Amino acid sequence: MQAYATDIAAADALKVQVTTIRKAIGKVIVGQDDVVEKLIISILCNGHSLLVGVPGLAKTLLVKTIADVLDLSFKRIQFTPDLMPSDIIGAEILNEQRHFQFIKGPVFANIILADEINRTPPKTQAALLEAMQERNVTAAGVLYKLPSPFFVLATQNPIEQEGTYPLPEAQLDRFMFQVTLDYPSFAEEVTIVRNTTGASVPELSTVISGEDILYFQDLVRRVPVPDNVLEYAVGLVQKTRPGSPTVAQVATQYLAYGAGPRASQYLILGAKCHALIHGKYSPDIEDVRAMALPVLRHRILRNYKAEAEGITQQSLIKQLM
Repeated sequence: MQAYATDIAAADALKVQVTTIRKAIGKVIVGQDDVVEKLIISILCNGHSLLVGVPGLAKTLLVKTIADVLDLSFKRIQFTPDLMPSDIIGAEILNEQRHFQFIKGPVFANIILADEINRTPPKTQAALLEAMQERNVTAAGVLYKLPSPFFVLATQNPIEQEGTYPLPEAQLDRFMFQVTLDYPSFAEEVTIVRNTTGASVPELSTVISGEDILYFQDLVRRVPVPDNVLEYAVGLVQKTRPGSPTVAQVATQYLAYGAGPRASQYLILGAKCHALIHGKYSPDIEDVRAMALPVLRHRILRNYKAEAEGITQQSLIKQLM
């Protein structure tokens, strides 16, 4: 890992590294620039991300490509209705010496792709909770540490589709971001079809090591935040809470409950990283606003009135801002 003389030099290096990462990902993924940026920010903030979109939008390919350009171990878990918790964290088996031996599951990697996480029942979804929050798993009373850095990048089909189980609120809250993928534009889809129906396959090389990622995660946490930016983030989250003295009228009207303190933490962490990768050494209110949608959209619950009137989480958050 390269040593940096000052945090300013490290911040400048981070901006260059992120630009290089985005160019490398762009060899495979066409468009989706905002989605790629959010995933990079979540990794640099040591957070997990949930990607939501209909099948066929390259959610799985995007995560695999990110793993390829980062020098990290990668495992994919395909979530199915019959998947068991032991299939994720591992299980004890009786070996040839008649002793119990723990066989590690696929969760023991730096980047975990939890593919179609809402295709499996809640019992198996919950197996990821301890791993995501505590960075360890427990089997037969023994604690096993997960490798560092550790990220869960999960993909989810829209919950209106058949054969899906909505994620419990406790697990949703473990994700720093919920990132929504939209259909590509006409020009982007033409490029996608041209690139993926020919004989050439893009070659990807690793751009950044796990040691560098850990260093930059620590750098993000050292970024100073002005009081007015901190207060704006907390104020925005408190506006979402019905019954709170500072609740916004639109939240009282359309929300069943709002976001918790983890949303405020992720707003500030994300704003710090967003500032760094855009050449600033301290976040401002615009950086917080840039993080509001992915941080809040899965942490606020609409009431029946909002659903009946077709009011989306996205439109509510924009009104709160």
